[in-house]
This record gives sequence, C-alpha cells and structure tokens, in this order.
Amino acid sequence: MSEQLLPQDAIAKSEARSYPMTKNKTLNKFTKFIVFLLLIVIIFTPFTVVNAGERGVLMKFGQVQERILGEGIHPIIPVVHRVKKLSVRVQKQEIAAEASSKDLQDVFTDVALNWHIIPSEANIIFQQIGNEQQVVERIIDPAIEEVLKAVMAKYTAEELITKRGEVKAGVDDLLTTRLINYHVAVDDISLVHVHFSEDFDEAVEAKQIAEQEAKQAEFISLKAIREAETKVNLAKGEAEAHRLLKETLTPEILQKHAIDKWNGKLPLFVGKGEPKLLDLSQFISNDE
Repeated sequence: MSEQLLPQDAIAKSEARSYPMTKNKTLNKFTKFIVFLLLIVIIFTPFTVVNAGERGVLMKFGQVQERILGEGIHPIIPVVHRVKKLSVRVQKQEIAAEASSKDLQDVFTDVALNWHIIPSEANIIFQQIGNEQQVVERIIDPAIEEVLKAVMAKYTAEELITKRGEVKAGVDDLLTTRLINYHVAVDDISLVHVHFSEDFDEAVEAKQIAEQEAKQAEFISLKAIREAETKVNLAKGEAEAHRLLKETLTPEILQKHAIDKWNGKLPLFVGKGEPKLLDLSQFISNDE
C-alpha cells in the first residue's frame, strides 16, 4: 500500500509547488493589461496645458467653441479637438504716427500703448481677428493712427505742447472706446515724444527770439519813460517849492528870520552920516 501512495503524494506535492507560479503569471498578465489600457488612454486621449497668463481657444473640427480653457491641464480628443493659446498678459505696442494740428502744422508722435486681450472674450477675438500679431496689425496700429489724427486736429501746435495732459486724456478715452469693440482693453497710453517739422521749429525759435528782443526793448523804453517822469516830477516839485517860498516870504517874515538869527550885534552901514540899522525890506522891494 505504501508503495502505491508514493506517486500520488509526488503529484500533490508537484501541484502545490506549481500553484504560486501560476498565480504570479496571472497577476503579471493582468498588470500588463492595465498598463496597456492606460497607455491606450494616454495616447488616444491627450492633454493640453494652458500656461499662466494664457487662455486656450477650444476648437471642435475647426469650429470655435464657447468654452475657454483657463490655466492648467485639460484633456482633449485627438483629431476632434484643437487648442489655440492666446496671451492675455499686458503687452506693449510702440508706433510712430503722423498727424496735422488745427493750424495745419505737421505733428510727429511716438506712442507707447499697453494693452491686453480681454480673457473672457479670447475665443471671439480669435474667431473674428486672429492671434496677437494679427490683432496688432489689423486693429491696434490703425486705431492709434486714426485716433491721433482726430485728437491732434482739435489743437494748435502751441496747444499740443502747453496742453499735453489734456491731449493725452483725449487720446486715451477715444482709443479705449474704439478698441473695446474689438475685445481689447487699454491699460495705458503714453505720448513719448511729440515733435514738429524743422521749418516749424526754426520759426518757433525765431519767434521766441523776437519776443525776447521786443520785451527787452519795451523794458528799456519803460525805464526811460519812468526816469523822464521822475525828472519832470522833481523839476515840478522844485518849481512849486520856489513858488510857494516866494509867495510866503513877506518883509515881516524876513525880519522875523533875521531877528531869530540875530547874534545881538546890530548890523551897521558905514557911510556918510550916522550908522544905520540894516533894513531888509529895501532888498525885498528892490527884488520885486
């Protein structure tokens, strides 16, 4: 009996040893299948990443969708979906524009504009206009030139310099109103440099020199007039003083002044006869 059981025991022991190996193989196959499925999902369901300061315009078979992708990672369906990323950060555009002032002077202006695409309208601006470069070429540059011409025409060349703040505010308001219709927001605008033609600059310089010379001549003339008036007034004052003095000097006053200054010695005339007291009235009558 013991010899007949030996083969059965060997088979049982062999099966016991092969069971863990079969189980491990099954787990490995299952793991590989799961990994394979994940790879299939990743390959056929890719993702798109929208970076900071961007918005993703989602298109389905080329048609722009209402949904706008914000910053972060987003799953999309290959072939079906495509994403166009637009920057919504503040961007700077510089342009040199030419216009005419109210007095028909040529005005050359260097403009610096800070602008950005309105994030919630990124899909519309891409659908109607295009990317950032196309927005600049088709919308922003023409708008700046047109607005500058409209505003500059309201002021003379001199006012464009003396009322620079008012001119800037006018350009800012008009440009903001114009660009908002194209889903573009204006952050700030600067009139970096406003200059005119060489002939105008020379004319302004000549005018300034002439005005300075005229002011100098006017100053000299006023000074001469005032000096003459001063001399006339002094002469009138002296004449008036002499007239008043002559009217008020009576013989009695002269005698009083003489008595006030008398030192106690009688003035005598030495001549024929007895010495006589000096009579001042005789001199006054003789002067008259």
